[in-house]
Formats: sequence, C-alpha cells, structure tokens
Amino acid sequence: MRLFYAIWPDSAASLALAEVAGALAPLAGGRPVPREKIHLTLAFLGEVTPQRMDQALAIDVRAAPFDLRLDRVGAFRGARVAWAGTAEPPPGLLSLQSRLAEALRALGFDLEERPFAAHATLARKIARPVPLTPMAPVQWRVGAYALVQTLPGTGRYATVREWNLGD
Repeated sequence: MRLFYAIWPDSAASLALAEVAGALAPLAGGRPVPREKIHLTLAFLGEVTPQRMDQALAIDVRAAPFDLRLDRVGAFRGARVAWAGTAEPPPGLLSLQSRLAEALRALGFDLEERPFAAHATLARKIARPVPLTPMAPVQWRVGAYALVQTLPGTGRYATVREWNLGD
C-alpha cells in the first residue's frame, strides 16, 4: 500500500486552493488537482507492507497547533507540478515535519533526502513553467495531521489515522 503523512486544509482553505488550481492549471498547461485531494505532504513513505504500516501507525509525534499561510505559487519543473507554497514556513510546521521525519528514520523508513519544501500541489502534468509569484494568501489553523493511503486503481486518498495537535 502507498502511504504518506499529510496536513489537510480546512473547508474554506481547500475551496480557495481549488479556485487557485482551476486558474493555475490552464496557465501552466496542466490538470488541476481536485479539491478533495489538495493537501500538504509532511513525509512520503511510498509502497509499504502491512507490518510497516503498523509501525507508521504507532508513531505519535506531538506538536502544538499552528497557522499555515500559503502565499505564493511556483512549480517543480522536473516533477511537472505547479504548487502553492509559503514564503515563511511557520516554526510549528517545520518542527512537526522534522520530528515526524526523525521518528520515521529511527524506524528505518527511507525518506527523501532533499530539504522539506512546504507546498500543496495544485496542478499536475504541466507543460509550461510557473514563475515564483505571490498569490492572495490562503490561511488556516492546522490542528491535526494524518497518515493517508492512496487507494489502488483509483488514485483517491483515504485517511488511515489522524492525530490531533496539542493533545
């Protein structure tokens, strides 16, 4: 099964990000990400066995809730995706992500080595680059993170477990 840890935007933020995706995708010559799939990935695990999923479920990283503000768009040309990101990642996000990555690595999970780039993918299979550009900010209070599974054959996501921040 294919797993990742993510932060889901609240309803108002997901609606606003879907609107940005709808405007950005045609400009980049790509496909907008559907509203229900827009998220910010904290750690990508890839394909894991049921035993490894049990280990991932046992991780319990605690952190305080924080405000997340996405205020610019850009692209990863190699991955052919356009995204919304933040000029200044909040300390709470960076702490949560680094503590989660540390706990996963301690259990032997093989995570990407590149630095964490906080972003929500808004368009896929883009044909044209998207210059780094400010956008109208989209902000929400992050109160939880989740372990998410990509459902085989559908491309849809299902939350396996959610952890509340501040507990």
